[in-house]
Amino acid sequence: MAKSDGYAYFRRSSLFWILTVTLSMSYYTWVVFWPHQIPYDSLGPLGSLSKQLVNEYYSIMYKGWWCAWAIHCFEALVALKVCSDKGIDSPSTRLLWFAQTVLFGFASLGLLLKYKPDRRAKLQ
Repeated sequence: MAKSDGYAYFRRSSLFWILTVTLSMSYYTWVVFWPHQIPYDSLGPLGSLSKQLVNEYYSIMYKGWWCAWAIHCFEALVALKVCSDKGIDSPSTRLLWFAQTVLFGFASLGLLLKYKPDRRAKLQ
């Protein structure tokens, strides 16, 4: 694989984080928007916790769901700024970082923050 000059640097989040964030946010969405469809008794301790949270703190969970997505969107905007700062100028690559960060949050942004571009490429 050829060395990149940083113009189009992209790394996919690990499968662990992709699965963890996707399953967690999917379950959270299910609990917030369709709480009557969840088989609480079949989920053991998670079901008991979910049922109590829905019964006692539904409005906080609803607001928390929107807050979680707002944080992901803010992180994606930060990712665009970091791309500019690190010399990642390819529009398609910047779109990949933005989309991945909206979906997976800091699991994606962390990879971008760890990236150290070659100083010579940045100075040119």
